[in-house]
Amino acid sequence: MAEGKTDVTDKLPREFYLRDTMEVARDLLGKELVRVTPEGTASGIIVETEAYLGVTDRASHAFGGRLSRRTSIMFEKGGVAYVYLIYGMYWCLNLTTREEGVPECVLVRALEPVVGVDLMTSRRHATGRRSCTLTNGPGKLCRALAIDGTLYGEDLTGPTLFVRDAGVAAPVEVVTTPRIGIDYAGEAALHPWRYCLKGSPCLSRR
Repeated sequence: MAEGKTDVTDKLPREFYLRDTMEVARDLLGKELVRVTPEGTASGIIVETEAYLGVTDRASHAFGGRLSRRTSIMFEKGGVAYVYLIYGMYWCLNLTTREEGVPECVLVRALEPVVGVDLMTSRRHATGRRSCTLTNGPGKLCRALAIDGTLYGEDLTGPTLFVRDAGVAAPVEVVTTPRIGIDYAGEAALHPWRYCLKGSPCLSRR
């Protein structure tokens, strides 16, 4: 695949996202997240995700049915981007799931860079770093792929931000662990809803 280009013929359809959220989180591993900008195209293989199960999940922004300006997109039909800011400086990308009225989503935590590595390096001001360190965390990958609040509600079946089948021939091996950074969520912090591509050097945390 040429630098700065990617195939869009295998873009995942909306139906992919309108399923059980944990299945979506698992099935996203090995798929390619693509971001198209005027500067060029950047993409990476998804190697780590976390599932957030809405109303009943204390770690979810929509726990208890909480509807706000920030969470409103989660209540719409799945297959759009839920982008929000943490610590006042880092953007996080979530892919919404399920049918309208069920506010669930999948956080993309880490990627293995594929296309546009030079562009990602420039955006991260990271000359000389290993490529995995460009995208091995939710804030890092958003900066590397130029994902920010302007993409809140972006249709994942559109031309700007989407996921495609990367053509991985063999079934991916998946490891599950508790989610990261949600100690405030009580028992929900122990749920094994973090999904990792086994053996990937690009995970946010081993």
